[in-house]
Amino acid sequence: MAKADFKAVVFDLFDTIVKWEPERLPLMEIGGRKIHTTIPWVFPTLEQRFGANFDRDRFIEVYHGVIDEIMAERELHGIEITCAERFVRTLSRLVPVLDGQARATFAEELTRVHMNGVRRVTGAPAARVAAVARVAANYRVGLLSNFDDTQCGREVLDDTGVAHLFEAVIISAEVGLRKPNPQIYRRMLELLRLDASEVLFVGDTPREDVQGPHGVGMRTAWISKGLEAVPDGIPQPHFIIVDLAELPVVLGI
Repeated sequence: MAKADFKAVVFDLFDTIVKWEPERLPLMEIGGRKIHTTIPWVFPTLEQRFGANFDRDRFIEVYHGVIDEIMAERELHGIEITCAERFVRTLSRLVPVLDGQARATFAEELTRVHMNGVRRVTGAPAARVAAVARVAANYRVGLLSNFDDTQCGREVLDDTGVAHLFEAVIISAEVGLRKPNPQIYRRMLELLRLDASEVLFVGDTPREDVQGPHGVGMRTAWISKGLEAVPDGIPQPHFIIVDLAELPVVLGI
């Protein structure tokens, strides 16, 4: 594809530019399964607040019930529900006597503990950062990420050292929408003041980063991570690369 065929490149963030490494989180057993989670880092804050009344097992049960509830709402409505709201709902069921303002304040405190843990295990490989810089030298660039905390999402982007190159940034938590809801891609097009055909979308998740942008008319580049083909039902991307570091080469820049 010739460079003149599009004017901007919009990137996904997690596992596209930055590498999220959940295997570096603490390991704990939940529901008979061992999973990596920030929860062991959150427990001390909860125990400091509630003391002997705090029940770890009950918290895990309620918290994961809320996660399932939120995931269903996201899927049904194409909306984002923030991490802070996740903790608000959990606290409302565990400690119903806590008033609304106190609940919201404490939920935000728990969110910061959790998100600091997420940020701790997320980083940008140098080759991907170099690829973003190379693309930005030749195209306008934007970023569109499904992430449930605006502050941490922007901090993770800042940590890459190339945040200043992005003309338009949307974190799903700040607009209340999630990919593949068509509205969130259209928000990006409005910020860039471009038609969909003038934009290449780059990401690793077939539904959110290929099918979604394709549905509004964008071109797509799929980061396959070594998979041989897109899953059934996903439109064929214009480019397939194994890692973001390859993008400048396939674009001829």
